[in-house]
Formats: sequence, C-alpha cells, structure tokens
Amino acid sequence: MSITVKGVIAREKNATVELVDVVVPDPGAHDVIVKIQACGVCHTDLAYRDGGIGDNYPYLLGHEAAGIVETVGSEVSHVEVGDFVVLNWRAVCGECRACKKGEPKYCFATFNASAQMTLTDGTALEAALGIGAFIEKTIVHEGQCTKVDPTADPAAVGLLGCGIMAGLGAAVNTGEIKRGETVAVIGCGGVGMAAVAGAKLAGATKIIAIDVSDDKLERAKEFGATHVINSANLPGDPTAEGEDQPVVQAVYDICGGVGTDVVVDAVGVPATYKQAFYIRDLAGRVVLVGVPTPTMELQMPLLDFFGRGGSLKSAWYGDCLPERDFPLYTDLYLQGRFPLGDFVDERISLDAVEGAFATMKAGKVLRSVVEL
Repeated sequence: MSITVKGVIAREKNATVELVDVVVPDPGAHDVIVKIQACGVCHTDLAYRDGGIGDNYPYLLGHEAAGIVETVGSEVSHVEVGDFVVLNWRAVCGECRACKKGEPKYCFATFNASAQMTLTDGTALEAALGIGAFIEKTIVHEGQCTKVDPTADPAAVGLLGCGIMAGLGAAVNTGEIKRGETVAVIGCGGVGMAAVAGAKLAGATKIIAIDVSDDKLERAKEFGATHVINSANLPGDPTAEGEDQPVVQAVYDICGGVGTDVVVDAVGVPATYKQAFYIRDLAGRVVLVGVPTPTMELQMPLLDFFGRGGSLKSAWYGDCLPERDFPLYTDLYLQGRFPLGDFVDERISLDAVEGAFATMKAGKVLRSVVEL
C-alpha cells in the first residue's frame, strides 16, 4: 500500500522549492523503500531547480543520502530490512556495452525504481538523479543501495552519494595520483576540497589549491593543501594565454619551473580548463570534474594538445563503483584516515533547503546536510 510523506520539490524553473505531501508507491519486485536519515544539499539539486539539467518539472530534489532500508520488494536480494545504506545513482546493469567490456564505472543503463513517486493529485515527480532524497522516505532500485558500517554518521557518509565521491574519485580513480606526485586543484568548493583530501590520501607531495577566496584556501590547508594560490590577486596580465597566464606561472614557481603531474579542474568553465591544461607538466594528466553548461565552448591551439602529450580526462561520478568505494571510504573515515565528517558545515531541517541553496551560492559552506 502506498504511503504519503513530506518531500521537497521544485515545481517550476527558478521557483522557490516547496515542502509538500508526496506519495511513495508500493515497491516493485526489485525496489526498496528507504527511510532517509540525512541528505546533503548539492549544486546538482540547485541545477535541477534552476533548469540547468532539464525541464521535466516538478522535480523531487535531493540525492546525497543515507538511511535505513524499511521495505523491500518480492525479489530483492541485495539488501535487507534494517540495513544502513548510502544511496547511489550508478546501480550498474551488468549488461550494457561498458559493463560487458569490464568497465562498469561507465555503465550506460543504471537501474532506478520501477515506479515514480507522485504528488497527491497524481502528478508524477522526476526524482533527482533517480533518487529524490529530500524526503522522509524514498523508493529506489535495490542496486542503488550500498551497505556501509552502521556506526557511521549518516550526515557524513551520505555525502559519498555524489559531490564528495566525485572530487575524491577524480583524484584517486580518474587522476590515478601516485605517491610522490604533484597535484593542483582548481576550485575549492565541496568537490574541489574532496579532490585535495583525495590527493593527500594518495600520497601526493605537493598539493596546490587554487581559488579566488582566501577563506576557502585557508580551509584547503586543513584538508591537505601544501600550497595555496589566490588567482584573483596575482601580478601579471590576466588576459594572457598559454603558459603566460599568471596562475600558470605561480604554479611553475612552486614546482621549480615545471607543472604538476595532475590537475583537477573542479570549476568546469573554459577559463579554468585552459589554466589546468597549461598548469600540468609535459605528459601530465588533466581531470575535468566541474560540469560545464551546454553553451560553453573551448578554443585552444590544436598543436598544444599534441605538443604537451599526456591525457585529458573527464571524471563521471569520480569513476567510482559504489559497492567498492562507499564501504572503503566509510571505513577510512571511521579510522580517522579520511576527513569525511569535516565536509559537514551545518545540519538543517527538511524545510530549510531553500535557505541552504542561498548559503551554498554564497560560498559559505562545503555542505549543508538535511537531517530527518
């Protein structure tokens, strides 16, 4: 029998979010209903609200979540009632061309719940990233649930569901940072800060954090940055191109006249990508994890792509496998070896999501987390 709970929706583009009654259907054969304990407020949710992802309104927002499995479908075998889980949006199918090639981290056909949640008038809700977790209880496919140590703080480990895993994975999985390498991270929001922490975990010797906020740069030191650069305060010509860019020269100065082995662009605009491209050393690696908007274009000399060699990568969800990575980083967090809890700056109620969006846009927090 369906249940009615409270959830946060975006009814139309740029509209203030609303806390409304949401109908959660009975679970299908492979569906589960999860009682949400905590859900992070992510830039992706703001993008849904503002029309940056699509126009399938109304959206049920929220996706960085942890909670308890409450009800399971008739054929569910992956989890049981009472399991503590982190939700993910990469429930690999095992059948698509990526999975068959042994690359499930690129799965093209991830699973979602078999039925949509609705408003009380029957209007179907599009769940953010197939999850929709700014809600008391949500319905997802069993493969979207990853069991982790139940002693962990839901507000902390829920962040592995998106942004923190994206930045951490960009460093460790996509960037493949090795011990002794040098790393630069452009943009010190939640994703970039997670990349800094990931670089430290991987054993990088120089970790250079780049941002326009001194406050964020000071905080980056807490997560492992050995050097910081405020790119807004550098001498030189801000319109310079290539290796003459002031931020590129600043990195070269730190690294003894060369670039870094790896650069993570956690902003994702043409200007920062150009910085990342030239900041890296010859044959170095650039990882794009910041998400560009559809209208952005990049113009650069093609010869420079050939001449610098190396690799240019995009990190999708930090190239993670939830079943492998979520339990691992939960354990490292509980052991005090990865500062997952330090990303939680404030804990808020379900009716405070709109205010959290404003706080996030102002750059005042790494993560606000809704607790239920």
